[in-house]
Amino acid sequence: MENLIALLVAAPLLGAAVLLCGGRRLDKTGHWLGTLLAAVSFGIGAVLFVDMLGRPADDRTMDQFLYSWIPVEGFQADVAFQLDQLSMTFVLLITGVGTLIHVYSIGYMEHDERRRRFFGYLNLFLAAMLLLVLADNYLLLYVGWEGVGLASYLLIGFWQHKPSAATAAKKAFLVNRVGDMGLSIAIMLMFTTFGTFAFGPVLGSVGRTSEGTLTAIGLMLLLAACGKSAQVPLQSWLGDAMEGPTPVSALIHAATMVTAGVYLIVRSGAIFNASPDAQLVVAIVGAVTLLFGAIVGCAKDDIKKALAGSTMSQIGYMVLAAGLGPIGYAFAIMHLVTHGFFKAGLFLGAGSVMHGMNDEVDMRKYGGLRKYMPVTFVTFGLGYLAIIGFPGLSGFWSKDKIIEAAFAKGGTEGWILGGVALLGAAITAYYMTRVMLLTFFGEKRWQPAPDPDTAPSVEPGIEVHPGDMPHPHESPRSMTIPMIVLAFGSVFAGGLFSLNESFVTWLEPVTSFEHGHPPIGAAAVTGATMVALVLGVALAYAQYGRRPVPVVAPRGSLLTRAARRDLFQDDFNHVVLVRGGEHLTRSLVYVDHSLVDGAVGGTAAAVGGLSGRLRKLQNGYARSYAVSMFGGAAVLVAATLLMRGV
Repeated sequence: MENLIALLVAAPLLGAAVLLCGGRRLDKTGHWLGTLLAAVSFGIGAVLFVDMLGRPADDRTMDQFLYSWIPVEGFQADVAFQLDQLSMTFVLLITGVGTLIHVYSIGYMEHDERRRRFFGYLNLFLAAMLLLVLADNYLLLYVGWEGVGLASYLLIGFWQHKPSAATAAKKAFLVNRVGDMGLSIAIMLMFTTFGTFAFGPVLGSVGRTSEGTLTAIGLMLLLAACGKSAQVPLQSWLGDAMEGPTPVSALIHAATMVTAGVYLIVRSGAIFNASPDAQLVVAIVGAVTLLFGAIVGCAKDDIKKALAGSTMSQIGYMVLAAGLGPIGYAFAIMHLVTHGFFKAGLFLGAGSVMHGMNDEVDMRKYGGLRKYMPVTFVTFGLGYLAIIGFPGLSGFWSKDKIIEAAFAKGGTEGWILGGVALLGAAITAYYMTRVMLLTFFGEKRWQPAPDPDTAPSVEPGIEVHPGDMPHPHESPRSMTIPMIVLAFGSVFAGGLFSLNESFVTWLEPVTSFEHGHPPIGAAAVTGATMVALVLGVALAYAQYGRRPVPVVAPRGSLLTRAARRDLFQDDFNHVVLVRGGEHLTRSLVYVDHSLVDGAVGGTAAAVGGLSGRLRKLQNGYARSYAVSMFGGAAVLVAATLLMRGV
């Protein structure tokens, strides 16, 4: 069975190579090939999963060595894979949800003339993500990490003729480079400290390493996670990434790219366990981000950007759980999986709404769509109930456990982190109820289609004639069937995972687990979470369900205006990073010209001036030399007479 591990990566990688290099002859069938190879990878993962279940819990790790990548003295880099319970969870999520998104894309991208290339990029993304989670060492993980960054750049900027899409792709690429520097520095520190970057030797040697070194490594790993998982302060790229096709949004923001940072932290759990300071910073970053994303999501009228803020917030929950150590690792991954189901379903539902509304993304121009798009309404509604934590659905089981674990942290930290997580639950219920009410309820607020020449947000393949009114309709089966499957996961996955603590037991050999006990009791935490849910829903209903919704957004409060501008994250980046970088560059240029070049040039000028003056003493005239000799002799005689007199 170990020999099948490499095929998990090879199948989508082959699809990417064929689709991107095969030329126009594959335009009519390329999408089927890409979807088939994604499904093949999922099938291989399912076979390996069944085989893993048949093994003892402490003997489920499978390794496959392919070859030595860099075999030199004192430095050994191997291309080898490790499949254990943690990586298997990601394999099934990536390939399963990824295959559904491929199927959805068949219908969604039907009219795009570059559909073959799009599916090639999707396959490349799956291959890179699988390489990331299957690598048995940090250096090979880094290869997959960079591959995911490249594929996301290609997918976000797929419609590069739109300036906004090209800018968003570059922004995502550059922001992620900042995080990638953290991962590269962490790997260098690992090698200088442990002499290797393989998971086993590194994580098994943390007990013999100074806490300061481990803290440095942990913080650099966290910086990398902030980039990929859009955590504060490297979160600014996530909302702009909505410029890509909607299936890309589902793929990046649900099951794959944004979860890579959570995987990195949980995989490196031994490092964070041995460094309480780094672990606390992880929890703080997650807590800040879950509130940041939730507040931003409250003010967005663009349905995809509202869901992007939601993704930022939900990943914040996962990072918060990962920062709690052994009491939170399993719940972080559990919420990651359930989030993969309901958030992918929500994004695909948003794409279905856009498909039926001439690609309109402004929720203020929707209203009453439940009558026209019943399947989309039901599947989107189930995803909505799951994400707000409605009792019995997936989000209830996973997010509630994170809130419990936060309170169980104990002390002042536990109360603060638990309170933040509870507040985030209330805000989540508010902004998601707002999305549901604006989109599917109330009176229809449809507006005539804009002129494509003046509305560059219109996606290619959507025929829009200026002045035409939208005619909402249900999407084709290729789009609705994946939404229905994801809706089942949104409803049942969490309960299945929580049955007899099956998910915690599954991950325990890899992540370890400690039961947390909230000081106010688990039942009280659940009750408080339900109260927060009801308050959030009630407030949203009072604002958007009981009164007409204006098509043009009102000016709003100061907080609302700030949230519409993403809490000034781009302004902060421009002032601190862009302007700061410009001033730093100018200062370095000045130092280089004035000090470095000045010192070199000044030394050369001084030597040249001195040599010029010395050269005047050697003028070639005998009388000058005679006078010099006479003067020298006179000085010697005078000195001798003076010394004798003394």
